[in-house]
Order: sequence, then structure tokens, then C-alpha cells
Amino acid sequence: MYRHETLEKYVEDAAMGTPTPGGGSVAALVGALATTMCSMSANLTVGKEEFKQHDIQLKEILEECKKSRETLLSLMEEDISVYREVSRAYVLPKSSGSERNRRSEAIQKTTILAMVVPLKTMMCCLYVLKKTRELVDIANPNLISDLGVACYLANAAFRCAKLNVEINLAAMKNHELVKKVHGELSYAGKLARVFYEETKERVQRKLER
Repeated sequence: MYRHETLEKYVEDAAMGTPTPGGGSVAALVGALATTMCSMSANLTVGKEEFKQHDIQLKEILEECKKSRETLLSLMEEDISVYREVSRAYVLPKSSGSERNRRSEAIQKTTILAMVVPLKTMMCCLYVLKKTRELVDIANPNLISDLGVACYLANAAFRCAKLNVEINLAAMKNHELVKKVHGELSYAGKLARVFYEETKERVQRKLER
């Protein structure tokens, strides 16, 4: 499990000429890093006298960020596992008609799984963007640059996860499912842009004060 290995090992393995860890896993890791900057900003604000009116909200955000971080770290690992299943499906024998059918079915089944994991990552990063948007108005302004980092990371992770959903959708033959997921991508993308742009604008405004 990479989450219990060194950061150096993960980075080195991701850089090697092997399929995993790949983009979906890296997207989840970046999303997890975004939660750390949200948590740090909240932790350094909660309990302070001048921000005590926000303590309840800050504590809720801290708990949600912790849950999101755990989810994203699990998805970082899960993305590696499902991609290995896809790879196994592609090397199944295809000499006869029945073998080709079994191989095709296996590819479609594992491709759906490989699409679902980055879709979960994407939605989780959307939630992190929402929490970042909430924090930017109530956290200690001395931590505004850290919240800016959280915003940029969460947005990057969202977009990277979305790319991994899209590449799997392109290989899927279930047109009804593909259409449904594309609708979800479109709606989520609009929300992400709103959270990102509003947070970025507020961060910049506070930096200029």
C-alpha cells in the first residue's frame, strides 16, 4: 500500500515506465494534499478569540476535510488496483470467437470500474473546493496563501480526475451510461468553476489588502 510507503517511493514509481501509479492515482493524491491546506488553515484559526464566532463551522470543516482526505488516499490506491484489472483484461486470449467475446466483456466491465474511481475522486475534489470556498471567508487572513494553494490543488485534482473519467468513457460501449456520466461531468464542471473562481477572487483580494 503506497500510503504506508515513503513519498519518494511513490514519486519514483510514478515516474517509471509502468502504467501504475498513473494519472488517476496522482489526481487523488493531489486532492488529498488540497485537504491538508484546508485543515491547516482551519486548525490555525479555530479557538482563536477573534474568530470564535466561526468555531462550530471550522470544526465541521475540519471533520469533513479529514474524511475527504481519507477517501482520496483510498482512491489513490484503488485507482492502481482497478487499472491492473483493465490491463489483465486486455491480455486475455482472443484466438476464438468465444475468447474474443469473453475478452470484450472483461474489458468493458473493468473499464467501467476504472471510470468510477476517478469519478469518485472528481466529486470528492469538488467537495474540497466547496469547503475551500467556505474557509476563505472565515479563516485567519494570515493563512490566505495556504487557502490559495488548497484552491489551486483541488481544482487541478478535479480537472485531472475528470480527464481520467473521459478517457475511460471513450472506450465504453454502454451508450446510456456514457450519456449519464457526461451529464454529471458537465454539471460538476460548472459547480467547480464557480467554487474555484469565487475562491481565487477572494484570495487575490485579501492578498492585495
